[in-house]
Amino acid sequence: QVQHLRTVQEIRQIRGSFEKRALIFLEKICVPLARVSFFAVYFWFGLLKVLGLSPAEALVQELWSQTLSFIPFQNFVTFFACYEMAIGIAFLFPGLERLALYLLIPHMITTFGPLILLPKYTWKAFLVPTLAGHYIIKNLILVALGIALAAYVGDFKTRSAKVAD
Repeated sequence: QVQHLRTVQEIRQIRGSFEKRALIFLEKICVPLARVSFFAVYFWFGLLKVLGLSPAEALVQELWSQTLSFIPFQNFVTFFACYEMAIGIAFLFPGLERLALYLLIPHMITTFGPLILLPKYTWKAFLVPTLAGHYIIKNLILVALGIALAAYVGDFKTRSAKVAD
């Protein structure tokens, strides 16, 4: 029985040591990984729009026709694509997080727009999204990651500490 307790304690110590090392590692990579993830998604998807290869082009065109059709579509899609790529680039560089997050807000509003403005493209039935709707709703993950990054990076930490004082 004593030997068994010793083994359980050793296992707990090993697990605790492993978890501690894993958390230290995850803490080191979480911000760079978030930055690279934002860059990959925003730059890549923006580039696809610039090249005319985006699978979302029909949805973007329909949203444009119902909201900003006074702007030529090619100008709109080029601006929107460059805006996305700028968000990706801004997230990549330390010190530009605040800019990236401010750019992200109107982009997310625009991105979620089809859920309300284009229900035939985004919903099969009440609370049953289409494939396009699924991808739009998954953008909530980007919002959450942006909030987490904002809370984690230096400038925001410093500002929130000053506000709390």
